[in-house]
Amino acid sequence: MSGRVTDDIEIDVIRSPSSRHHVENLPYVHKVGLPPKQKLLKEFTSTLKEIFFHDEPLRHFKDQPKSRKLVLGLQALFPILEWGRDYNLSKFKGDLISGLTIASLAIPQDIGYAKLANLDPQYALYSSFVTPLVYAFMGSSRDIAIGPVAVVSLLLGTLLQKEINPSNKVEYERLAFTATFFAGITQATLGVLRLGFLIDFLSHAAIVGFMAGAAITIGLQQLKGFLGIKTFTKKTDIVSVMRSVWTTVHHGGKKHRKWFWVPAIAPLISVIIATFFVFITHADKHGVAIVNHIKKGVNPASANQIFFTGGYLLKGFKIGVVAGLIALTESTAIGRTFAAIKDYELDGNKEMVALGTMNVIGSMTSCYVSTVLTPLFKYTPNAVISAIIISAVVGLIDIQAMILIWKIDKLDFIACMGAFFGVVFVSVEIGLLIAVGISFAKILLQVTRPRTALLGKLPRTSVYRNINQYPDATKVPGILILRVDSAIYFSNSNYVKERILRWLTDEEEQVKANKQTKIQYLIVEMSPVSDIDTSGLHALEELYRTLQKREIQLVLANPGQAVIDKLYASGFPNLIGEDKIFLTVADAVLTYAPKTEEP
Repeated sequence: MSGRVTDDIEIDVIRSPSSRHHVENLPYVHKVGLPPKQKLLKEFTSTLKEIFFHDEPLRHFKDQPKSRKLVLGLQALFPILEWGRDYNLSKFKGDLISGLTIASLAIPQDIGYAKLANLDPQYALYSSFVTPLVYAFMGSSRDIAIGPVAVVSLLLGTLLQKEINPSNKVEYERLAFTATFFAGITQATLGVLRLGFLIDFLSHAAIVGFMAGAAITIGLQQLKGFLGIKTFTKKTDIVSVMRSVWTTVHHGGKKHRKWFWVPAIAPLISVIIATFFVFITHADKHGVAIVNHIKKGVNPASANQIFFTGGYLLKGFKIGVVAGLIALTESTAIGRTFAAIKDYELDGNKEMVALGTMNVIGSMTSCYVSTVLTPLFKYTPNAVISAIIISAVVGLIDIQAMILIWKIDKLDFIACMGAFFGVVFVSVEIGLLIAVGISFAKILLQVTRPRTALLGKLPRTSVYRNINQYPDATKVPGILILRVDSAIYFSNSNYVKERILRWLTDEEEQVKANKQTKIQYLIVEMSPVSDIDTSGLHALEELYRTLQKREIQLVLANPGQAVIDKLYASGFPNLIGEDKIFLTVADAVLTYAPKTEEP
């Protein structure tokens, strides 16, 4: 390196050994910074922190006295202790109106959701009573409503009836309690261990498709009550359901359907009006299917009903894990949406602990809603409940989201449609499996086949960008510039090496055909390469040796901190030469371009 002063400005010049007589008066080229070597323990703890504690949940406890730390700890576990101090009459009025509004919709829906799970209505009604009380103390969302939901109810019912016939009520209910218990344990464990990122593996596109398929499946299931069909398939796929409906049509349906068709102006109004007329006209005596008796009062605790031993323990655990993850995914997605709209923070791990605790408590308290009103629902027509459920699940079919997914990402659309058709034509669990499988397949595809790009120089700038994105970007004679848009790991290292060589081969053929300057340098832009492992380093070494045989020099541009640290640890700069590692592509081109101008 040499320097001289011209007009009181110092200019450093880098000269390549092979072209020193061609390089003059070049501006200063900054070397790539080598970060200080971290101690192993510090590096390990830093990595763990980013994985599990990236949000620094303990930052509020720093430099606080023990008494204050105790208060902060209780507030972290029970957020009501924090927001409850500012609670006032005005907020209570709003909550009261919201509660009455939600209840008017939840009561008839809960009866229908219980039918989806093949459980008595009181179970769902009570789930909308006890679990919200637990969540009120421990939850951090201000907007989500707690209670049974259609998708989870259908999934739970489908999985439970594969193990125990719903007609065996005692054993079936015990398995339901067991599944609920382990669903709560799963959710709480994910929160305590701060493993909430696992639910993100179910992509948004897969959720959209799964929800739409589940909505159609739920709607089809309601045809039994809506049409008054006595014999109905236990399968959930569209072919089996439509076969049951078609068979019933040929054999004649229920008569007196006029008694139970009531337009659903609003869910609770529909229930009240329909129930009233069935009661005063005794329509249930003339073929109108009704809900029948809903038990009132308070049942003993159900902790002793959970299967902690025996063959059903593992089955309950499996069902609980699946149902718990789906419920967690749905509630977290809804909670995050409202939190973003209203600009407040939602702690995903706290949500998991709250939801898990509430489900564990719910599984141990098989109490029923205690009111004098429950006997009146005995005369509620099943058709009205079915109509309410159908109207409720229609909103789960998001056509606009599907169209947007198609426009944005075709692979996402495949995941969406895979989940949708899996639910509709096979079963809920198969649809879920397809959704997860395609989501993982997409991740694997992106990891194993990362994008690479050919770069060119934008006119009147020193910026190098993807030629496909910027057609006016020009190639530098004698230099091939490529960018790797991914970390280089064992899963993709061989592909990255082969893809670079394929770019090189294609470019050499074009150069030869057009009689252009022979390629002498291959510059790899490494800004997007966030990390590299031993397989990746080995692939770079193989790439270097292959290029040497072709008399082409390998040059690296802007490797990040983690990458440059590992490059030096492996001795790779000694192999290619430290002068072959640059801060920017422009610096590399500036250094080596003069040699390409030779005839």
